[in-house]
Order: sequence, then C-alpha cells, then structure tokens
Amino acid sequence: MKDLVSANKINTIPKINDFIVKFANVNGSGSASANNMFAKSIFRMGIPVSPHNIFPSNIQGLPTWYEVRVSEKGYLGRREGVDLMVAMNEQTIKSDIDSVLPGGFVLHDSSKPLSDELIRGDVHFLPIPLKDIVLKEFDKPSQRQLFKNIVYVGALSAFLDIDFEVLTKMISDQFRGKEKLISPNIHSLELGYQYASDNFKCPLPIKLKPSNKNENKILINGNTAIGVGCVYGGATVASWYPLTPSTSVVDAFDKYCKRLRIESGSGKNKFSIVQAEDEIAAIGMVIGASWNGARAFTATSGPGISLMQEFLGLAYFSEVPAVLFNIQRAGPSTGMPTRTQQGDLLSCAYASHGDTKHILLFPSNPKECFDFAADSFDIAERLQTPVIVLSDLELGMNEQISEPLEWDDNRRYDRGKVLNEEQLKSIERYGRYQDSDGDGIPYRTYPGTHPNKGSYFTRGSSHDANAAYTEDGDIYAEGMDRIALKFKTAIKYLPEPDISNIKKHKLGMIYLGTTTSAIQEVLDSLTKKGISLDTMRLRAFPFHLDVKEFIENHELLYVIEQNRDAQLKSLLKIECNALEEKMHSIRSYNGVLITAQKIETEILDSLKTSEKNKGISA
Repeated sequence: MKDLVSANKINTIPKINDFIVKFANVNGSGSASANNMFAKSIFRMGIPVSPHNIFPSNIQGLPTWYEVRVSEKGYLGRREGVDLMVAMNEQTIKSDIDSVLPGGFVLHDSSKPLSDELIRGDVHFLPIPLKDIVLKEFDKPSQRQLFKNIVYVGALSAFLDIDFEVLTKMISDQFRGKEKLISPNIHSLELGYQYASDNFKCPLPIKLKPSNKNENKILINGNTAIGVGCVYGGATVASWYPLTPSTSVVDAFDKYCKRLRIESGSGKNKFSIVQAEDEIAAIGMVIGASWNGARAFTATSGPGISLMQEFLGLAYFSEVPAVLFNIQRAGPSTGMPTRTQQGDLLSCAYASHGDTKHILLFPSNPKECFDFAADSFDIAERLQTPVIVLSDLELGMNEQISEPLEWDDNRRYDRGKVLNEEQLKSIERYGRYQDSDGDGIPYRTYPGTHPNKGSYFTRGSSHDANAAYTEDGDIYAEGMDRIALKFKTAIKYLPEPDISNIKKHKLGMIYLGTTTSAIQEVLDSLTKKGISLDTMRLRAFPFHLDVKEFIENHELLYVIEQNRDAQLKSLLKIECNALEEKMHSIRSYNGVLITAQKIETEILDSLKTSEKNKGISA
C-alpha cells in the first residue's frame, strides 16, 4: 500500500470539501454518465458541487473535459487549477497533467506506462490498470469501454471517501427497469474501490465529509428549468430549428408537456411542437401563433438571432407578443458552438433595423430560468412585444444547485389588453394602435372575437392608429413615440436589479447572468485585503432608474462580462449616459466561465496601476 504523501515527500495541504476534480476523456467514450454520477454523488452527500462540461462540437473522437468543483462555502463558479486530474485521454495527457496544482494528484490508466516526459516531481500519481481490469472481467468490447469509466469512479470513491452506498443507490435508480445493468455497474464500482483500497492509503489528503448544505436544494440545468417554466407559463406552441446549445429547451418542453399537457380521457395533445425548416420560419410561426392568441416561443442561439432580425422588427412594429430564448454561445458566425459567451447583448437589445428596442431578461441560475420563462409570456402579452430571455451554454447545459422550482396554483396569466366580444360591442370604432390609457399600450383583439368589430390588418409597413397604411411622416413619428412610451411603461413589469452591499463605497461592480457565480468569492477575497465594493446584478433591459443611480453614486465601476467588445458597458453608456472614464471592463471570451481569480486580479491591478484611480479607496 502506497502512502503517497510520506513516500514522495510532496507537500500536499489537506483539503476537506474544497477542491477540483477534472476528468479528461474522449468524446463519445461513454464517460459523461460516469462523470455525472460522480458529481451527483457528492451532491447527495449534502456537499455543494458545481460541474462544468467542456465538450467539442463533433460527435466523437475529440477531447472533452468535465470539471467538478467541490466547495463547502458554496463557491460554485470555476476556479483555476486542478487538485485531482483523471487523465484518460492520451491526446491531451501532457497538458492535463501540467494543469494540476503542486501537491495535487493524477489518476491514470497504468495498463500502459507513462512516458518519462509526463512525470512531475511535485504531484502524486495514482496508477490503476483500468484497461487490464476490464479486460479480465468483461467479454464485450463495448462493455469494457463503458465499465472502465465506472471503475475509475469506484476508485475515486475510495480516494475521496465518497459514501459507497450513495453510488450504488444512484446506479439502482438510474437503471430501474433495466435490472440486468445494475449488477455489472455495481461490480465495476467495487473493482475500482477495491483496487484503490488495496494499493493506496485511502482516503487521500483531499477528501469529502458529509454535509447538510444542500437541504431543500435540487440539481438541474437551466434549459430544463426553462422548458418547465414554459409549461407552467402557459405556452402551448413551440416552433424551433435545432441549434446547439438551445435544443434541449424544446426537448424539456416536450418531455414535460407529455406529462402535463395530455388531455385526460381522449389522450390528445394540448400542445404543438413544430420543427421548422430554419430559424426564420421558427420565429415566423411564433409570431403567427401569438397573433392568434396562443402563447408561443422558440429557442435558439446567436446564429438564429442573426436570421430572426427582420421578423423581430415586424413583431416590434406591429406589436405582436412573442417569446424567444437565446442560449448564447461563442461567436461570431459558427464560432465555437459548444462554448459559452455573453456576446448577443447588443444584437438582442436592438434587433432588426431602424429604431427598435427589445425586452431582455437575464437569469443567473436555474430557478430564475424557470421564473423568467413563465414571466416572459405575461410580459410579452402585457406589452405586446417580443421578450428575449438571454441565458448561455454554461447555465443552459450544466447542472447547478438551485432552489426548488415553485409555482402558485392561484396565479392567473396576464393576457394584457385584450378586448372581448362584449367590450367590442360597446365601442363605436375600434383602433388597433390607439393609446386610450396614456401608457403607450393599445388594445388588441383575437381573430373571430366579434362578427364585424375588432378586425384589423396587421402590417409591417407604416400605419396609423387605426392600422391603416400611411406614409405620412408625422403619423409614423407619432406611432414610434407611442411605442417608445410603452417601453417606459415596461419598467414596472420587469425584474429589478439585485443591488447588494449598499454601504456607499466608492467602488462598484456591475454584472449579469452566469458571471454571478464568481462574484461572492471575489467579494470575500477582496474583503480580506481591505477592499470593499457595492454590487449590482442586472436582471432586465430596459434598465430601471436604480441602474443609473447606482452608476452615478460610484467613482469607479467594474463591469464584468463575457464578450470581447464590452457590450454590457456599451449598453450602460447608451442607456444611462455612463461615463467611459469611470467604467472599467473586465472581460473573458475564451469560451469558458470567467473565474473569481481573473476578476480579482484585474481589480487589484487596476487599483495599483491606473492613474485615474489615484485617491480612490474602498
């Protein structure tokens, strides 16, 4: 039995519930389910855990990584450096081993010896002959590959002190109804556990201890939460064109509609899902269904947004509600389809040509994905305009710890200003675009509401208050001014910014979406260095007045975002007249989630070196 720490005389700081395990695999090798089982087992032990899947855009054969952060403090953003690397990919093994922190560990398949150039004197190696073990135990090649992954999970259970019963129960749950698969999977776990226990001193200095930090929490990804939110939000129509990373939004909607939207007795579907020929057709179907009174949506990513621009302008100008979920990925063009980014802020805020502005919602966790998805249909119908919910790949496709999804059964949908037959009877003349209430929002009707009242022609060309065609510039300008007024009215229906640490510090931080995962860790670390900041998380656009006030009340603001061109800062400058000299961009656009370390380093560097920050203190 190898006592790694004493034998190698490598300084390894003991860590309990605070480390990173990273799996380096080949895409298509069946490792995803095994790695996911590892992360879920830690969650079931009550320990906060955050998995991040980094995968290629092809079917199989290229490198893939699965990074699992364990943090008793609940820091669920990415952290730089790896404490234990499960190195299963010969293509990347050198760089994978190089990424391990001094004193860390490398689990590798010793069926084939490592070359001398891969050996580091400051890390511990955990050689396990995985290939030899499965060759001896399993006859079928397909089984050998799959069970090899389960064997290393079994070994990790010994190394990290994972509750073995948690793992076996997970396998039983996963293969319920397929009992023939339960026994060989549990056997594979036992093989790995036994080999690690017999050949190494277990557990390692980095290990797990059961906790209670996950009480009343769930593990769910944002796209699933959006799909469920659409069901509860009353959506009955989804039109879409498959596009990574948005596809699973409609998959989830379909799954839960089949549970909740099947008419009892007849078995008929009370929903419609249409796969369109392209993104242009998909948004066109949404607009058509919404115009007819249905709650409809589509899901896409950046390339789809590019194609949908003209139709979004039509919905904006003709004032038809529509809901769109943009699960952002790295661009432009095809970009990196399986990497995350926040690069569509400007293209969504002002989508289409001419003077357009759209409602944007920015969820930062699965619970908000659910809530904002449901709310988006109320907002779209109340304001009679498109609503775009901007998530991203990191939030959409990675499971995250979340508050439970909750729904009030007494809640009623807000259909906005819709005239029924009786109301139409009492009106001498109906004008589709008349602002009778002074809030910029006109009244609309559903087709067929009244036999001869309430009909109108919906057009994308210039129209007057009665929906009649006009090229009178003054009338066009009046209509545009009314729509602008509607967006001032919109503010009261949008989620307010989350402003915290209000202590009137001179420094502030502004962020949105998945950058949220790193913020608390940054604040805690800076506080230890005597630096304090006020923070504001944006949750919607157009911005509330609080956003402008926050900017005006601080001398220096750090704007955290995940794109190259500082799009969030640009929005703040356009909409809030924010001064360039008081806004410092901290950007990351390499396709993976920004880390707390990067944010903190840039803040510290800016305070030390920037001449304009002289005299500014926390």
